[in-house]
Amino acid sequence: MGHAARPAISSITSTTTAAAVRRRLPALAAAAGMVAVLGVAPAGAATQDGAARAAGATPHKTPVAVGYGGAVSSVDADASAAGIDVLRHGGNAVDAAVATAAALGVTEPYSAGVGGGGYFVYYDAKHHKVHTLDGRETAPHSADEDLFLGKDGTPLPFADAVTSGLSVGTPGTPATWNDALGAWGTRSLGQVLKPAERLARDGFEVDATFRQQTADNQDRFKDFPATAKLFLPGGELPAVGSTFRNPDLARTYALLAKKGVGAVYKGELGRDIVDTVRKPPVDPTARRVVRAGDLTTEDLRTYKTKRQAPTRTSYRGLDVYGMAPSSSGGTSVAEALNILERTDLSKLSERDYLHRYIEASRIAFADRGRWVGDPAAEDVPTKGLTSQRFADSRACLIKDDAVLTSPVPPGDPNRPSAPGSCDTRGHAAPTTYEGENTTHLTVADKWGNVVAYTLTIEQTGGSGITVPGRGFLLNNELTDFSFAPADPAVHDPNLPGPGKRPRSSMSPTIVLDGHKPVLALGSPGGATIITTVLQTLLNHLDRGMPLVDAIAAPRASQRNAARTELEPGLWNGPERAELEALGHSFKQNPEIGAATGVQRLSGGRWLAAAETERRGGGSAMVVSPKR
Repeated sequence: MGHAARPAISSITSTTTAAAVRRRLPALAAAAGMVAVLGVAPAGAATQDGAARAAGATPHKTPVAVGYGGAVSSVDADASAAGIDVLRHGGNAVDAAVATAAALGVTEPYSAGVGGGGYFVYYDAKHHKVHTLDGRETAPHSADEDLFLGKDGTPLPFADAVTSGLSVGTPGTPATWNDALGAWGTRSLGQVLKPAERLARDGFEVDATFRQQTADNQDRFKDFPATAKLFLPGGELPAVGSTFRNPDLARTYALLAKKGVGAVYKGELGRDIVDTVRKPPVDPTARRVVRAGDLTTEDLRTYKTKRQAPTRTSYRGLDVYGMAPSSSGGTSVAEALNILERTDLSKLSERDYLHRYIEASRIAFADRGRWVGDPAAEDVPTKGLTSQRFADSRACLIKDDAVLTSPVPPGDPNRPSAPGSCDTRGHAAPTTYEGENTTHLTVADKWGNVVAYTLTIEQTGGSGITVPGRGFLLNNELTDFSFAPADPAVHDPNLPGPGKRPRSSMSPTIVLDGHKPVLALGSPGGATIITTVLQTLLNHLDRGMPLVDAIAAPRASQRNAARTELEPGLWNGPERAELEALGHSFKQNPEIGAATGVQRLSGGRWLAAAETERRGGGSAMVVSPKR
């Protein structure tokens, strides 16, 4: 998996005010429509892909498409084609999002599926309102702060905790699909699962990314007979170009279509999940010690998604909506945007722009670590974290000629400093570890409804444990909890607890101009999701990049750590030396995130945008290139 060449940054000289950004949006939309200059397939490829899928062939993969009737962008062509098929037959954005997600459970089984959870953000064009569903996994009701501590009271090795029943939370994905369709969809669960059921039965073409992800997990997968049988047939890695079929998952989807998600939360499928967690089916010859979890049928029976208000902040006169806690994505993106609000990023040099962006990320992560957890168990000051007054009390920490030292102490959004003074009253603590795999999809329909949906089983391959006969991996989401406080002197809002949702960084985001959608986006990548979404927004809104270029641009990720991670495009560029001269310290990360987005253009058109190269490139499709 390579990286896109760095696109040139547009020269923008006007002051970055609300009016200036609004004036620039049509120009950005016009530039986005010029797909020919990118050398990618035309928007008509989406129409051809529908025929290809029907014939059993792999759909064409292109990172940008423009047209009418709606748009879908995901990491996978089969999944995007499933969503387009639903839109083409009259379904809305919610219907298409669930269909796309279910298909990703087939083709991206190491990132998402029935055994995981996620966050669903939906813009209702008719009522001009943004809704969210928190479908995050929950800890068993028996869990406490010692969940990941050994007998000696020290944290378990991370690898041991991941590959175990201890790491598995109550899956929230099936409930999210059901509740989203029930609240805002127009199709039944059975109808929208049909494309994914067919895909699982007939198979998809293995690509280099799928093979590599399997190889990365081979040592774990071979220790679980059900996992090895599915993903290592005959004990071998799947060959690139071969057809991968998952008949067990096809039957699981058929069961959900027939009996609904009650099969998970009150029925036979749920009992199989619980049995697998409590007695992980390990190969008797394996040397791996796999700890059992304590998930119960009662944990499944009492699981509920949470409908809650989104986070919202104003940036350059646009309304930016995100996911409220238990995710830290919405609050952290909003805080960083607010910190940067009073700086005209369009006029800065590349060095100075990156410096400001890195420092704002550093500060937002300091506040995230101290304040964000599951609001059902913690007093999370969401309103304060997303307020301009609090951001102003933190923005003054940023200096043009110096670099902050991590870990930066948190501020107090409950008692922000007086205007003009800096908030440095907190006690610094390091940022805890978070896995870096997930998947994201974005959808828009012809009525103007938009969905940004991030779903996951946590790290690549989740717990490594497949439910025998069911065709899906179980999550390791509970390892997103802090195993122990990073600093005993600082309250950690993300310790395990009974029925608690672990903090997430997933950042599905929708941007509106009044009641009109501007764009929606999101990304996988663990804690790097926040910086990926933030940097993409800044690239597009402030730096003037077309959305596909804003996604493709090389990334930096600072998470209140001693060193900022850089992709090769920045590591090998001139800006690194310039930033190091200021005092920044870096380490290389070969790949950060894998974003997808949709953008509203003029005349009823939509643009879908995805990665040009990360994870092998994404898949952007529209229903039709013509009316």
